[in-house]
Amino acid sequence: MLYVAVRAARRAGDLLVRIFDNRSGLHVEEKKDRDYVTEADRKSEALIIREIHKHYPSHGIVAEESGSRNPDADVQWHIDPLDGTTNFIHGHPHFAVSIAAWKQGKPLLAVVHDPIRNETFEARNGNGAFLNRQRLRVGPEKKVSDAIFASGLPPYRREQLPVFQKRMEACMREASGYRRGGSAALDLAYVAAGRLDAYWEAGLSSWDVAAGILLVQEAGGIVTGLDGGRVNLKKGDVLAANPILNEEFRQILASAA
Repeated sequence: MLYVAVRAARRAGDLLVRIFDNRSGLHVEEKKDRDYVTEADRKSEALIIREIHKHYPSHGIVAEESGSRNPDADVQWHIDPLDGTTNFIHGHPHFAVSIAAWKQGKPLLAVVHDPIRNETFEARNGNGAFLNRQRLRVGPEKKVSDAIFASGLPPYRREQLPVFQKRMEACMREASGYRRGGSAALDLAYVAAGRLDAYWEAGLSSWDVAAGILLVQEAGGIVTGLDGGRVNLKKGDVLAANPILNEEFRQILASAA
């Protein structure tokens, strides 16, 4: 299954790069306020779904653009064909393909592929996390004051801005620095790789985080909800870090509630 996911992600990534390099005529639609979709999203998603259904026709699909298929199947694939669409539209080369398979509420495998940097993050439950075949470990930082974190606010969730600002202010007062990438899948992958010490965000969709959750866990980190509880894919709140920083950031976020 992991081989199928990696192959699908890389083929979709090749497609995205071709469109990205010739995007002057790119057709962009606004699904809702500040939430965009392009022909690149749709073509990438169709390619991935074809690849998965060719090998696993009975599995379920939860995809950003085409919705859900076979919702009662034990195995559900969560697909984000282009995580970082706004970056893509603006020519900012930071986006990824994210594919994950979950079985009965638990992650089985994950792939996050960055086609611009040719970086493929992958994990299988119980077998570790890897970047281009090199094993990953979360960063060892123990102090929030020395940590850099990432976060964001989905642009179509402006109603959450007051709470987000309170949380950001609390974290920025304590941490060493803040990074805003614009791709939740890559933010989580970067935590797994030790490039970021922590990442938190609220109101995401399952396809944004389903792969990154397993990457962080298999790299020795912890992913919880913002309240420290178990991650709920339907709610979409995540806090990812090594075990010590996860607890430290959770307390900071709680103080801003």
